[in-house]
Amino acid sequence: LDQTAGGEIQPGGIELPLKPMLGCIGVAPARKEAISTSTPGAWGGNMDYASMGAGARLMLPVNEPGALLFLGDGHARMGEGEPVGTGLETSMDVEFTVDLVKKKAIGWPRMETSTHILVLGSARPLLEAFQHATTELQKWLQADYGFTERGAQTFMGQASEYEIANVVDPNFTVVAKIPKALLPRR
Repeated sequence: LDQTAGGEIQPGGIELPLKPMLGCIGVAPARKEAISTSTPGAWGGNMDYASMGAGARLMLPVNEPGALLFLGDGHARMGEGEPVGTGLETSMDVEFTVDLVKKKAIGWPRMETSTHILVLGSARPLLEAFQHATTELQKWLQADYGFTERGAQTFMGQASEYEIANVVDPNFTVVAKIPKALLPRR
């Protein structure tokens, strides 16, 4: 890791630029469950999504008074899906802002980047994670973008994109996303 040069030097001299991200951001699960922070779920957790970096806006459901926000698992860089079980792990200083949005219930973590809206669904098997992400994205389109149920389904059938965020944690994480350029103005 060469912070001065802003990259990582791999064997053979291959240089990869740094792409800092947090693998773990979450709140307390519902129903007072005691779940390891390494397990992602509807509360967030160790989702290991490589685009969870600077400028991203993450929305999490609040299940308990005070939310009990936690974050960690810094990576200087990590491949999508965390295919070998780890990224370039590092400590990091993080600056963030927390806003409480009252009377807005969401079922799964939602995120906005400069280019996409997206939902992170986590479960095993992978198909169940895919279903959670897809269903929550449909709900978001209906609630905030004026789509009917059928309209959201049709739109998603043509415009949705998917990524696998992790396949190494106790639950797998799938990302369902829509390019902002395709969305109607709010």
